[in-house]
Amino acid sequence: MRDTYLVGAGQSDYGAFPEKSYRSLFRTAFEAATESVPNGIDGDDIDETFIGNLGVGGRQLGLSGPAVTEHVGLGGIPCTRVENACAASGFATRQAVQAVKSGMADVVLAGGFEIMSDMSSDATKYWLGVSGETEWERLSGTTFSGVYAQMASVHMERYGTTREHLSRVAVKNHSNGAKNPHAQLGFECSLEDAQSAPVVADPLNLYHCCPTSDGAACALIVSEDVVDDYTDDPIRIAGVGAGSDSVGLYQRDTYTGVPASQQAAESAYEMANVGPDNLDFAEVHDCFAIAELLAYEDLGFCERGEAGNLIESGATKLGGNLPVNTSGGLKSKGHPIGATGAGQVVEVFKQLSGEAGERQVENPTRGLTHNVGGSGGAAVVHVFEKEAEVSA
Repeated sequence: MRDTYLVGAGQSDYGAFPEKSYRSLFRTAFEAATESVPNGIDGDDIDETFIGNLGVGGRQLGLSGPAVTEHVGLGGIPCTRVENACAASGFATRQAVQAVKSGMADVVLAGGFEIMSDMSSDATKYWLGVSGETEWERLSGTTFSGVYAQMASVHMERYGTTREHLSRVAVKNHSNGAKNPHAQLGFECSLEDAQSAPVVADPLNLYHCCPTSDGAACALIVSEDVVDDYTDDPIRIAGVGAGSDSVGLYQRDTYTGVPASQQAAESAYEMANVGPDNLDFAEVHDCFAIAELLAYEDLGFCERGEAGNLIESGATKLGGNLPVNTSGGLKSKGHPIGATGAGQVVEVFKQLSGEAGERQVENPTRGLTHNVGGSGGAAVVHVFEKEAEVSA
């Protein structure tokens, strides 16, 4: 199979934008992505598109992919809408990689979008809830914050993880998000702020939960046969892995890990022929603070039960041994469901291109993205590397 490369990526701001439509947000992301390609790219070069979208509120639920690609001038190009809850555009990226590796396309657009701010909180909870187990979780009153609170409670009881560890995730990610002009909650918070916020679902408080967001993101993926047309500094998509599991938390054997994430990471590391020790930074799915701590363990950044110690050590801060969520993560940057996975790829592109500004990791060679659907029913992991430096 052919090697695949990331040659451009861009996003809109994340936030609440009542004056904008999902089409206009997608156009912003698409234009940012095409403009980021070092040697330029034309819409006529794109062979296929994969678009992640949950369809919150029922918006263009069936054909939302073609609705946005036609709007940016890609009408007539094959377009597939990918729906895998919060991992929609992470899986759209995986589909794009598969299309290129198979030889069916040379240039593929992977992207995603969501509008979440134009409904009542009750309606938003409903649409978020359909990404979970409906009969025995959502319809019995359990929200996603409630499900992740169960995970947090068991992890705290079993491993001694504390509310302070949860709060340190928020402090770190807000510090990074404050350096990201696209972030929805682009402000810093103190440890005291993060510990004293109102409870949402004990032990999780407001600062332990990501916001609902409007936004869009796009990435351009090409084959080894044409990569030299678009860049002199290729970023290879070295590893791709995916996993799935029971949709309901109550159906799983563990509350202190996400098996789908473990499966995805193992596959991605094997394909890339690397391990977690070879990474320079990572973007992980921190919809709730406990989700980032679980990701540390599921992705092999530390041993099981050691995530609290890892966040406390400062290793995952900007400037640490393995910076995590330099973009601000879902917690600060925002979580427009259909765009989240592609948005992680945007941060990887900026970091490996040396264009992340104040949050730039020093001389990175490899980065990882980790995108989870629901409370762990699906997960996808990508490993990216700067080929010139790896080959040197």
